[in-house]
Amino acid sequence: MTRENCLRLLAGADLARVVLSVRALPVALPARIALSSDGRLLLASNEEAVVLAARRGDVISVQIDGLEPDGSTWSVMVSGIASLAVVNEDLRSSLHDAVEHGATLYAMPLSVLSGQRSR
Repeated sequence: MTRENCLRLLAGADLARVVLSVRALPVALPARIALSSDGRLLLASNEEAVVLAARRGDVISVQIDGLEPDGSTWSVMVSGIASLAVVNEDLRSSLHDAVEHGATLYAMPLSVLSGQRSR
């Protein structure tokens, strides 16, 4: 899948899985997401494992997937190191709501971005 297709799918997503390691085992935890105007992925989570991984500078991945009307599936993944982000008025409402309910806002660069389609 092209980078442009991956970005289009990410731009339309609201909910994702944050994939990381906890005690040497993989976990996938929910988070709200949005693309920022400066080309980063914003994510809001109140999951303790996500908060700790970001504070430690661990590599995490954010994954979304979907099903097309023709039955094909797709998956997009961003990997990198998340850092604390500043909450501003331009946030998508779902991210703003998540932060108002205790979630922490993070930003990730889109330097490692991949996607695939399956039939």
